[in-house]
Amino acid sequence: MKFIDEATIEVISGNGGNGVASFRREKFIPKGGPDGGDGGRGGSIYAIADNNINTLIDFRYSRIHRAKNGQNGRGSDRYGASADDIFLKMPVGTIIKDIDTGYIIADLRANGQIELLAAGGLGGLGNLHFKSSINRTPRQFTIGSKGECRRINLELRLFADIGLLGMPNSGKSTLISKISNAKPKIADYPFTTLHPNLGLVRTSVNKSFVVADIPGLVSGAAKGVGLGHIFLRHLKRTRILLHIVDIAAYNESSIDKIIDDINMITEELTQYDSELLLKSRWLVLNKIDIAQNINESKEIIRKKLRWNEPIFTISAMKKLGIAELVQELQVYIDRHRSIDL
Repeated sequence: MKFIDEATIEVISGNGGNGVASFRREKFIPKGGPDGGDGGRGGSIYAIADNNINTLIDFRYSRIHRAKNGQNGRGSDRYGASADDIFLKMPVGTIIKDIDTGYIIADLRANGQIELLAAGGLGGLGNLHFKSSINRTPRQFTIGSKGECRRINLELRLFADIGLLGMPNSGKSTLISKISNAKPKIADYPFTTLHPNLGLVRTSVNKSFVVADIPGLVSGAAKGVGLGHIFLRHLKRTRILLHIVDIAAYNESSIDKIIDDINMITEELTQYDSELLLKSRWLVLNKIDIAQNINESKEIIRKKLRWNEPIFTISAMKKLGIAELVQELQVYIDRHRSIDL
């Protein structure tokens, strides 16, 4: 299934049915009085979060969602039928925003969460409601109110504990495939990852966390270059970022290039959303199985960047150093989950 994380739709709720002015007319019952019924309520449109859905592709091709109108009232005290409501199933993590006002209508964070998108119109009143001791033959009635019409933007932000980012071919997909149940495409050319991948990492019977892998970032990503900028929104909900760095070609002359690549990623995060820099970001130096002087390069990088966060050295392909990294991530996540609680 194609991964779609943004869509624009229009929701139109139903109008309320009109009330009616009617009088009871039966043989041998003179002056039967008013008996006009009310109109029915128009159908409303709701959003419901569903864990079984992980893409907004249905809303890319079905853009207009319209509920039916309520029926008009009739004589003999007959009320019009209310229209059925419409429930639109959306992935957990969807942010629903009114395009015209910019107001965030809802943030679907929990499975089964229901939010009103457009309220149906109320039914009008029949003349039955207007009778009184001084107005025994009321001819007043009201028409039903109009339903709401909204243009809505849907934006999906995946829920994950860990977010992987880095340059293309840095080894993000290989890492997530080795530590989780994710099966991303892996190849020796850039941009093999075309959409985010989620993987569940289980460290024990009762402990686990979720990792999200997004396409690689290149210079100018925040301005639309490459693919990674499209999916940076998925990093906003993560607790920690893992910055994967390829040091396979490290030597004394290339260390500055590695530093520049790390700074480039930092700059792209700043341009996209400076709040991403407030998250804890760990450096993961990958491909140590074919790198030389790894300890030396680690200290040079820490010194030149003045890096205060942890730095790990791993080989995702050979599974070197991965166990230690996973355990440290679990400890970090457990600590912050307890703080949240």
